[in-house]
Parts: sequence; structure tokens; C-alpha cells
Amino acid sequence: MTTPYQTAPFTSPDLAAERLIALKAHLPEIFTADGKIDLQALASVDGIEPLREHYRFEWSGKTAARRMAYSPASSTLTFLKDKSVNTEHAKGNAIIEGENLEVLKLLLAAYRRQVKCIYIDPPYNTGNDFVYDDDYREGRAPYWQQTGQVEGGVRIDSNTETDGRYHSNWLSMIYPRLIVARELLRDDGVIFVSIDDNEVHNLRKVMDEVFGEENFVAELIWKSRQNKDNRNTTGVSVDHEYVLCFSKNDAIRAIKGSERKVENYTNPDNDPRGDWTSGNMVGLLPENLRPNCHYDLVHPDTGVNYGRPKLGWRYECSTMERLIKENRILWPSASDGRPRKKIFINEIEDKFTGFSSLIGDDVYTRNGTGQIEEIFENRYFDFPKPTALIYELINQATGSEEPDLILDFFGGSGSTAQAVLELNKADGGNRKFILVQLPELTDEKSEAFKAGYKKISDITMERVKRVINGYGKKPDTLAGHAGCGFSVYRLSRSHFPRQDWAPDPKAGQNANAAAFDAWVAKYENALYMQATPSDVLDEVLLKCGFDLARRIEADANAPQTVWQVWRSADSTADALRQAQGERGERGERRGGTTDANL
Repeated sequence: MTTPYQTAPFTSPDLAAERLIALKAHLPEIFTADGKIDLQALASVDGIEPLREHYRFEWSGKTAARRMAYSPASSTLTFLKDKSVNTEHAKGNAIIEGENLEVLKLLLAAYRRQVKCIYIDPPYNTGNDFVYDDDYREGRAPYWQQTGQVEGGVRIDSNTETDGRYHSNWLSMIYPRLIVARELLRDDGVIFVSIDDNEVHNLRKVMDEVFGEENFVAELIWKSRQNKDNRNTTGVSVDHEYVLCFSKNDAIRAIKGSERKVENYTNPDNDPRGDWTSGNMVGLLPENLRPNCHYDLVHPDTGVNYGRPKLGWRYECSTMERLIKENRILWPSASDGRPRKKIFINEIEDKFTGFSSLIGDDVYTRNGTGQIEEIFENRYFDFPKPTALIYELINQATGSEEPDLILDFFGGSGSTAQAVLELNKADGGNRKFILVQLPELTDEKSEAFKAGYKKISDITMERVKRVINGYGKKPDTLAGHAGCGFSVYRLSRSHFPRQDWAPDPKAGQNANAAAFDAWVAKYENALYMQATPSDVLDEVLLKCGFDLARRIEADANAPQTVWQVWRSADSTADALRQAQGERGERGERRGGTTDANL
């Protein structure tokens, strides 16, 4: 039963505390009486070898970056109705304006192990302005104070090689974000990270550590430049970038592969077994490694000897004889031709072939820039990733049958959201997107600033809005279709006082109830002045694990203010009645006595 002094969590899940609880559950003997880890006791546990020289990847600031990942967030997300688009059709789509590490932590309660695919295009370490440096020093930017992190602001400095931390600064930025991102991925989830030559080697090591080397899928190569760069100083035009791909679980196939071209299967000889195509039968290994596949292949009727390829045949003699008896060998008319095998379409178990590690055919950086110019009739964003590239990656990692969630916490111009919307339109899918973008200021001299886009996040939202409502040469609107809308949230200071309250286990229930009432009375006036009841409710629900697609209804029959909340975004009456009856994993009833007691 709910007691009067039970409160909602004030922060996002505390990952550090969770790890300690799990460790204590399995190894209670390594903890001291005051709850600290006894390293000597840990070293004595069976199977744990004392540390000697071993391979590991270190950099200056790594420990602090790890701690940053596991510390909880106390801020909240505030819904911005005036910036949202077609919220009745949003179906869980969201664009969040805020610092992405803090936002990722806030999403943990509701979205842990819920994200099917993550695509990010983090800032490359080029030595230019480095926004995500996480140097929270007093007075550097009021934005951080607005979001409740009173110790500092965004450091926007040049990350030069001469400061001695050129790689360390970048690694300390990406490391904690990847740690939290892994918590959000489903067990069958996949992450794609775009990167260039400056940090690809370091990013691979970091991702090996965070996701596990065994979960490495591929280092994809994208030919990003169509024409050679003659401005280079080395004599080499760097025309490519990379996309590192890791899975959450190596036991699950991470990406689908390329769809098999079934149009290549025909039946010119009216074979009763159906359509077929010809397959190569040349072997893969030299004679000294596979001698049983090196033999002369002779046509049993004509006696023509087709010899043996340099690498032999793919099948040993007994298998080849069976294929001949089954009339599955295609014999060329000339003796110097190469026999091939009939492969029938009805025998193929997998409709997908291997996905090439060379991606984005005829898709270049200039295509992304061209999209921005077409949507805005101006170049408001430099070097955005082309939608077609992200479309291809998301298509590999998700399906059209389930409402897979795609997350991009370096949202940029909004290419990922456009890719999701276009992919859903193409295959009838029901994918959702969440984008996070820092409200980084645009240059006051830029065309974007003059046009009213004061922040990068303004461009993000406007692009997705225009993709939905139609633009330029694409006046077709997606508005009104399922999933063609989005809700906008802003990272903001928590509406609750900084000091948490907890019952005293030594006091009785009445004493604790009185203490709680006194605590509420102390802070309720400030709460009324700073936030609306809906803002407070949103924060409570987010930290209690309700996702952004939740359904909220006030209970008009209740004597006090009571809200009924469902995690489902289904707005039909039948679904609501079903949810009311379930009250299980899908829905919960949350109530408060009065607005002041929230």
C-alpha cells in the first residue's frame, strides 16, 4: 500500500550504486563493515589473479570520465508544446534540446534496454571548437546553471595538440556517453558511430571496452568525397570516413545484410524444381591444404575433361558425383569453359546476402549539404550526413514489423529523423526516433542566425518539421500519418528541492508522516512559483520510468487530483479500456492527494 511519505526518485538511476549492489550480492565478503570494497579481500577471491602487466587502454582523465557516466542526473525534461509538431501523431518521436550526457541519464529510467538502434555522428577531433568538453567551471555558461549543474558551463575552446590532451579531451567526451548509451540498447540492439582518421583507432579501443571486443561487428568505410581534395598537404586526398558498428550481444545477428536479388533466378529449361541461378564451383584453397578437392572434372556423357582450377573445386569427389546424378551441373560447350552449379531459389534459407563493408554507393557529403539547401533554400548547416547513408544503416538494424526505437544523441541538423520518416514511408514501418541536440549558439554573422535560427537545435527542429509538412520541390506532406510528428523537450533544472527526503527507519510511521508534511510545507511555495503542475507531473513520471509516449488522463470522478497514466501511446478508447484493466507492465495508476503534495 502507498504510504504518505513515499516519494518519487529525485534523480535518474544511480548506475554506480547499482553496480555496488550487484557486486555485494555476489561477493559480500569483499566489503568492509562501513560498506567499502576491501581490495586485498577482492584479490584473494578464487579465480581473480592479482594485477600484473596487462593490456589496457588509458588516457588522462579516464577515471573522471567513467565516474561522470555512473553519477546520476538530477535535472528534468520540460515539454515545449509550442515547438512540438503534430503531437497527436508523434507516437513517441521526440527531439530533446539539451546536453546529451545529462539527457541520456534521464532517459535511463524509461528507456533502459529499449533502444533498437543508435546512430551518432559525434564532433570529429579536428582541433576546432570543442563544445562537449564537460569542463563545468563556474561562470562559463549560464546554460548549465539553468539545467541544475551549478558548478559550471560549457567550455568551448580549441582542442589543440599543443595542450597535451588532444586525444584525451576527445576520449573523455565520448567515453561516458557510450557507457550510458549501452545501458539504453536492447539486448538485440546495434550502435553505429561515424568517425574519421583522427580518432578511429582510439574510438575502436573505447568501444571494445564499453561494448566488448566480441561484439564488434564491422568497421564500415564510406567514400564521403566525390572529387579529390587538392588542398591536402600530404599528397593524399582523404576521400573516406568510417562507421564503427557494435552489437549489444554477439549471439544475435546485428545487421540483416543485402537483400538477395531474386530477379536473377529464372527457369529457362523448365526445370520442375523451379527457378534457379548458376553458382561458382571453383575452390578456395590450394592442393596442399585441401587435396581431396583437386581432381579432373569429366562430363560423364561426352567425356570432355574440364580439368581442375588452380584452387581446385568447391566440393570433394563424392559430393560432385551426387550433383552430377541430380542433374545440377551446368556443362559448358567448350572444354576450356568452367562448369557451374544450379542453385534453386526454393532452397535458399536466408533471403539476405552479406552486407558490404563499403557503404553509401554514390552518396557523398555534398548530398547532405544539398539536402539542407533544398529544405531551407540556404546552407544553414555545414557537412551534415546525407539521409541516404543513415537510411541504409537503420534499414540494416531494424525492421518494419516492430516499433523499433532509434536514438541519435548528436542530433545535428536532424538527418536521422528524416531517415526514419522516409524509411517508414518506404516500407510501412512504425519506427520511432529520439534526437538530442545541444542548444549550441549559431554564429551571429551566419545566414542561419539572420534567419532566426539562434541555436543548432532550432535548425534540427525546423528541418524535421519541414520534412513532415513538405518543402521546396517536395510539397508532399506526411502530416496526418502515424508517427509523423514529434514532441519537443528541453533539459531544465529539477522542479524539486536539491535536498532529498527519506523516512527515518528508527521513527514510527506517524513521526515520518509528520516529518514529510513539514518538508513539503517548507518547499511547496517555491515549487508553485517555479513550475506548473504538469511540469512537476512530467518530472515525476520520467523519473518513475514512464516513457515520453505515455498517456495521461485526469480521473474526473476522484475526490482529489488523480492522474491515470499508461506507458502505451495508443489513444483509442478500446486501448484505454484495455490498459485500465491490465494495470500490469503496460500501465500503472499514479495519484497524488493535491497538486501541492506532488
